[in-house]
Amino acid sequence: MQKFLNLTTVIIVAILIPVVPFLVVGELPGERWLSRTDDNALLFAATGSGLLALDIALPIPSSLVGTALGARLGFWAGAACCWLGLMAGNLIGYAFGHLYPRRLATTLPNESMDLVVFLSRPVPIFAEAVAIAAGANRMPPISFLLSCALGNGVYAIALCANASLWLAGHWTGPALVFPMLLPVLAWLAWRRLGPRFSKQN
Repeated sequence: MQKFLNLTTVIIVAILIPVVPFLVVGELPGERWLSRTDDNALLFAATGSGLLALDIALPIPSSLVGTALGARLGFWAGAACCWLGLMAGNLIGYAFGHLYPRRLATTLPNESMDLVVFLSRPVPIFAEAVAIAAGANRMPPISFLLSCALGNGVYAIALCANASLWLAGHWTGPALVFPMLLPVLAWLAWRRLGPRFSKQN
């Protein structure tokens, strides 16, 4: 019971970090900064990656920023910038989580945490919370990096492929709807795979 309470505390604190700025600002940060750099591809790429890195502390709509990077820079360059920004944000969150007192941290099975980190990427707020929780729970750095790299890679490719497929043909509606389906797919994957890992551990 105590382990569950400790883990719950970590998750609640991590969730409050991106939510509080949204309540203060009153809008989704990033849109104005990104639109101002649209004429310069290099500046657009740097701004987009920077916004995704800041997603760990600000309510940046990562799905929209990633889609915009794919639309503006093309599939490969957009996916690379998206991946780098997401990785930077995850690493910041992981490092921040290590500041959580070790005596309050809960040790989780590595296999379960690997899957949670991998599948959490498309889920707004929860992905950032998981990165911080992974650091607080002392998840091995190599395992965290590998899970993040794979999860962020799949997410970045999906967003930029979405931009290339739909926005190139001026199908704005499907391009905006597709990212909203990714959290549902992640949840379904967890429902299917999660119990298997729980039984193994």
